[in-house]
Amino acid sequence: MSNETKEFFPGIKPVKYNPQASVDDVLTFKHYNQDEVILGKPMHEWFRFGVCYWHTFRGLGADIFGAPTLQRPWEQPQADQLTIAKNRLRAAFEFFTKLGVKYYTFHDRDIAPEGATLEETEQNLDEIIQLAKQLQKETGVKCLWGTANLFSHPRYMNGASTNPDAHVFAYAAAQVKK
Repeated sequence: MSNETKEFFPGIKPVKYNPQASVDDVLTFKHYNQDEVILGKPMHEWFRFGVCYWHTFRGLGADIFGAPTLQRPWEQPQADQLTIAKNRLRAAFEFFTKLGVKYYTFHDRDIAPEGATLEETEQNLDEIIQLAKQLQKETGVKCLWGTANLFSHPRYMNGASTNPDAHVFAYAAAQVKK
């Protein structure tokens, strides 16, 4: 099965509202009915839930004293970083759809890997954004916001737009512009 059609969460059906569900049915909304109308609007318009990509799909399941604990099937160490990023994005959209959320948020470096150069990094982002647009169109899930990650890479240890190194400042400016 190709990665384009692979199911990353097999056996997990879309989470639905069922107030009568048993205590053991943990993949059910027992109190939140997205279609219930309150003051003229359905609940999903009042509560615009979104998944934070960096926490949900980039977090390692570690604390400062421990090693990563999450073993994710789309994180294939033998694959190149762009392939992993694409698989991760496909898994994320499957997750968004099964959870029934309509929005997600991300930082540029969450969804696309850093390249050896700024040009390569921007090419990676362009390629991933094309896949994100395709998946958004297919699922109806929308981007609530995306922004530049100007804090995780060691180049930003002295800041990004406040960095005293003009090269780092210029890199940050190019990243924000992109």
